[in-house]
Amino acid sequence: MDFKKHQGGNENHIGEHINIGIITVSDRAFNGEYVDEGGPKIIEFFSEVLATPWTSHSVIIPDIKVEIEKQIIELTDEMNCSLVVTTGGTGPTKRDVTPDATIAIADKELPGFGELMRAISLKYVPTAILSRQVGVIRGNSLIINLPGQPKAIRETIDEIFPAIPYCIDLIEGPYIDTKKDTITVFRPKNAKR
Repeated sequence: MDFKKHQGGNENHIGEHINIGIITVSDRAFNGEYVDEGGPKIIEFFSEVLATPWTSHSVIIPDIKVEIEKQIIELTDEMNCSLVVTTGGTGPTKRDVTPDATIAIADKELPGFGELMRAISLKYVPTAILSRQVGVIRGNSLIINLPGQPKAIRETIDEIFPAIPYCIDLIEGPYIDTKKDTITVFRPKNAKR
């Protein structure tokens, strides 16, 4: 599978380089029936908030569980992505298997991410209770399932991201710094650089 690369951040800023995997899970986008808007929305977010140098590796794949598992494993184990973000495939239909694939490759589940993402979406739509989004750890990588709609992606990632850099610290990933005027991340005082 060929990954599209994007680079950003400020080489002169505090923080270590981070590789970020972005997986769009969609039969229709994979088949060219529509243009993926989810992956670019995620790149847009990281471009706005990250001061740390970063490289994203993005791919569009169909709603096939073994393919999702394979891509997550490749991004975490082979491409050293400390953060992998998926978009799409989190609902209740038979083709929605992203959370199942994510849990299948996980070392640990972090239920708080799914709980918060559903709570955020419930502010906007009552069908948020149908979402099965999860957050998990595999080795030194954090994997998060975001919704598929670009508007919902942004609403969700804006609110969950403040916890992500410290989580990555705790799993021995790179130190991530953000642009101060965009988003405030939480770290205990003794964990700040």
